[in-house]
Amino acid sequence: MKSPLPRLIAGQIFLHACMAGMRMAIPLLALKQGFSALAVGALLALFALTQVFLALPAGRYADRTGLKNPLLISVLMSAFGAGLSVIWPIFPVMCISALATGGATGVAVIALQRHVGRMANSPAELKAAFSWLSIGPAISNFLGPVLAGVLIDYAGPEPAHLTGFRWAFLIMAVLPISTWFWVRKIPELPTQIPPKNAETRRALDLLAAPMMRRLLGVNWLLSSCWDVHTFVVPVLGHERGFSASVVGTILGAFAIAAAFIRVCLPWLSRHFQEHQFITGAMVCTAVLFGLYPLMPTPWSMGLCSVLLGLVLGTVQPMIMSTLHQITPEHRQGEALGLRLMSINASSVLMPMVFGAAGAVAGVSPVFWVVGAAVGWGSRAAWKLRPGQNHSIEP
Repeated sequence: MKSPLPRLIAGQIFLHACMAGMRMAIPLLALKQGFSALAVGALLALFALTQVFLALPAGRYADRTGLKNPLLISVLMSAFGAGLSVIWPIFPVMCISALATGGATGVAVIALQRHVGRMANSPAELKAAFSWLSIGPAISNFLGPVLAGVLIDYAGPEPAHLTGFRWAFLIMAVLPISTWFWVRKIPELPTQIPPKNAETRRALDLLAAPMMRRLLGVNWLLSSCWDVHTFVVPVLGHERGFSASVVGTILGAFAIAAAFIRVCLPWLSRHFQEHQFITGAMVCTAVLFGLYPLMPTPWSMGLCSVLLGLVLGTVQPMIMSTLHQITPEHRQGEALGLRLMSINASSVLMPMVFGAAGAVAGVSPVFWVVGAAVGWGSRAAWKLRPGQNHSIEP
């Protein structure tokens, strides 16, 4: 039987591209309408905020019902959220669109990751499957913003006209419908029934397991590295007088490198274990964060950005593979929800922390402090070996 993985990847691309395109278009329209940078920052935070609250319920729902019900809800929520801004492109409605498309993407990601994890029959298959699945967000982070940007500039009577924004929102609303086309015929996997002696489930039960705490801590540190790079590089570039296009190119090089290494991961993962990838990534990130503020030219910063993208691009598939090995099948959706909740809470809070720290001490110490924390956390990453630790109890 043909593997459903390509269909799952395609479905993820179109749903995630809707959110990525809206995340680029909505702030531009808000700025054009005269709203402050603070209001736009709050608007951007809404894309992650919904996922903080929906992640655990969505994970439990996926454990009970499987793949298609959560995905259908995500498709409808995402299309509805983007469609509202087509009809009423005003700030309060755009806030609703941000909440809806962000939350829908989170629900879909949990259901997709849970299904892909249960398709695998061995740790090697887990690593390969999540390596392929991780390519989807890299493609959609390019597809959504580029498509929305082209429509904003060329679909109206003049660039950045309201008509262009409406066309962008409309196409973003159509993209999730494509997701349902790709996934609707994928067969459901049997639902794992909890053991009869299993107690009432609580998220804190998962956190009671040392392996889960260690995994979430490592994941949070590495997720913060993505946030600090996205936040600090524009500030560092501005301080040094780099143009916006140069700063954008430095950040783009990071994204391209992360996508490239994920294409190579299915082959690389045959030769290394998950904990080796994660530990190596943390050590290399600590070194690169120490060097980054010392790079004086755009070319040297670009080289650091590429190396950092190659390093951090390996992490998520290995984290996902480890999580599925240490979590009982009937609680994998819940564990995925707990992970997503933690990293989205970080994405809401950490930029404000980085901003406050940068205003007091400058941006270079932010790089160095986070790099030191990641280097210290590599000790915990080396212990992420499911075969040598107790998994989570049912």
